[in-house]
Amino acid sequence: MNLFSQKKSPDQIQSEYGIPFIIKIILIALPIIMFFISFCFGRYGISPQTVFEILWSNALNIKGEYDSTDASVVMVLRFPRILMCMLVGAGLSMSGAALQGMFGNPLVSPQILGVSAGAGFGAALAILISSSVFLIQGLAILFGICAVALTYAISHIKGGNGSVYMLVLAGVITSAFFEALISIIKYVADPFSKLPTITYWLMGSMAGVKWYDLKIVTPIIILGIAGLLIMRWRLNILSLDDDEARSMGINIKASRMMVIAFCTLITAASVSVCGIVGWVGLVIPHICRIIVGPNHKNLLPACLSVGAVYLLMIDNLARSLVSTEIPLSILTALVGAPFFAYLLKRSGGQWS
Repeated sequence: MNLFSQKKSPDQIQSEYGIPFIIKIILIALPIIMFFISFCFGRYGISPQTVFEILWSNALNIKGEYDSTDASVVMVLRFPRILMCMLVGAGLSMSGAALQGMFGNPLVSPQILGVSAGAGFGAALAILISSSVFLIQGLAILFGICAVALTYAISHIKGGNGSVYMLVLAGVITSAFFEALISIIKYVADPFSKLPTITYWLMGSMAGVKWYDLKIVTPIIILGIAGLLIMRWRLNILSLDDDEARSMGINIKASRMMVIAFCTLITAASVSVCGIVGWVGLVIPHICRIIVGPNHKNLLPACLSVGAVYLLMIDNLARSLVSTEIPLSILTALVGAPFFAYLLKRSGGQWS
């Protein structure tokens, strides 16, 4: 089966609404189940009964009969981390699906426009000059947005019309530029203190997530997710050829910029708090297309559910497999690369 088959008309796309009821139930139930199970994972084991008692007592603001250490691990260490995993996983997956549909390219991910490299440079620069969490997050979001603005500007240089092809090429240029700047930061950083911190942070980790981080980035990611959900019907039209899309009476340029803006907010905010987490926005949309089809009306909500569950599972493995925590990008790549090999075998390399 070719996941990116020949272009379909809006009527054909809109007619593909049907999702089996059992699939809907699974997509709703899986994040809830994984949310509660994840509290039990980690080097410090906690039973499901204790987890439920701690959560229930804190929700009702009553005193329960449980160990204070267990309560601290659940409420202070794992609760914000689990919520952040679900938020970032859902956001990156939806961004990947939206950009793949808009660009008509199965290899597009949220990193394609340079936002991850830009945000990574901002965070690396902040780590180099300070250890302030607020500065790291602020510069990461700022440079992530600046990177996309630079991509947009390059795509319009010398007669460029900002087409999807120009945007992709400009994104490659911007990513390479900011990755070179990151290399410079690593070169001048102290090899005993700053360099290990920068390197580990760029590989992605939820280890340092606190409630403070959630307060900062949650509104930004939620805004991006809500914007993509609102535009999911329009993404069906943007996935058509430009002439066909214009004939439907929409402003292609404005619509594309809105999608890019929402994806930029999600990706920059995600990178600002947990580093660069690769493969999530690339792999999950393909899995969801197999489950619910290419219609963005169904695809984006499915990505929200599956993406949240996927990154939560990866994080559970990262903090449970060995005594030291494994960076997220290592595990996401170990899962993503074999999956793409499977897709290559299944499609025979015939991507439309």
